[in-house]
Amino acid sequence: MTKAIVKTDFNFPNQKSVYKGKVRDVYNIDDKFLVMVVSDRISAFDVVLPKGIPYKGQVLNQIAAKFLDATSDIVPNWKIATPDPTVTVGHVCKPYAIEMIVRGYLTGSSWREYKNGVREICGIPLPDGMKEHQRFAEPILTPTTKAELGLHDENISREEIIAQGIIPEEEYKKMEEYSLKLFKRGSEIAAKMGLILVDTKYEFGKKDNQVYLIDEIHTPDSSRYFYANGYEERFAKGEQQKQLSKEFVREWLMENNFKGEKGQTVPEMTDDFVTLISERYIELYENIIGEKFIKSDISEVHNRIEKNINEFLKNYKN
Repeated sequence: MTKAIVKTDFNFPNQKSVYKGKVRDVYNIDDKFLVMVVSDRISAFDVVLPKGIPYKGQVLNQIAAKFLDATSDIVPNWKIATPDPTVTVGHVCKPYAIEMIVRGYLTGSSWREYKNGVREICGIPLPDGMKEHQRFAEPILTPTTKAELGLHDENISREEIIAQGIIPEEEYKKMEEYSLKLFKRGSEIAAKMGLILVDTKYEFGKKDNQVYLIDEIHTPDSSRYFYANGYEERFAKGEQQKQLSKEFVREWLMENNFKGEKGQTVPEMTDDFVTLISERYIELYENIIGEKFIKSDISEVHNRIEKNINEFLKNYKN
C-alpha cells in the first residue's frame, strides 16, 4: 500500500503556482498550461480519507481522458495531452464557481433528502410517492456551489445563480445545454456497456470568451453507475441496486458513524478495505471502458510522473 500517490511536490520549469485539491494537484506552467496530477487520495463527505488507493488516480485520469475525447464534438474541453497514466495537461481556463450536477435517478444524497420530506431540489419540484433509485421522467440539473477544502458544497437554484451574478445568464444557459448533452452522450456510451449513468457532475471554465469543459468527467469519483441487468427487478422489489461508484465508501463510513460532521473521526481503513476499493475502481474502468485495465509500473511512481511531464513540456509545440 506504500506506492499510492498521496502527495506530490514537483517543481517544473516556468512553474507559477500549484493548487492542491482533495484529489488533484494542479501545477500552473507560465499561465500557459495546467498540469493535473490525479493522486490516489480519496475523499468522501468533503473529507480526504487517511489512506491512498493504489491505481485510483490512473483509473480516474484514463477514464476522464477517454470521455473528454468522446465528447469533444459537443463542447470544447481543456485537455491537450495525457503524458503519463496519472496526468492530464490542458489549457488554462478561468473556472466557474458552480458545479453542474445532472441526476437521472432519485438516489444518493437526493434520496436521503427526499425521504426526510424534501420535495424541491435547487428550485426543481419533486412529486410525492417516488421510490429510491426511481428514474426521473427527464434528467434534472441540480447545481451546487464549489466549496473550499473541508467545507460542504451547497445546492443553489438557476435563478439564484443568475440573480446573484455568479454566472452571466447566457453563459449559464450554455452550461445547462452542454451538461444535458454530455449526460445524454455518457448515458448512451454506458448503455452499450450494460451500465446506467445515474448521476454525474460537470465543471466548466472560460477561455477566449468561450465556455470550456474542464476537470474530469464520467469517472467513479464524479459519477454513479448502476448495472442495467436486473435494475428493473431490483427496483420492483425495493432492493438496493448493484452499482459502480464510490457510494459504497460513503455507505461504509456511515455504517461506522462518520458523515464528515464536526467531532466525528474517520474509521480505520484496513489494508484489506483499501485493496477492495482499488479493485472496485479497476472494475469500473473495465466495465465502462470495455478494456482490461493495465496497471502502470508504480515502483518509482513519482520519478516516472516527473520525467514524463518534463518531456512533454520540453517537446510540446503549439
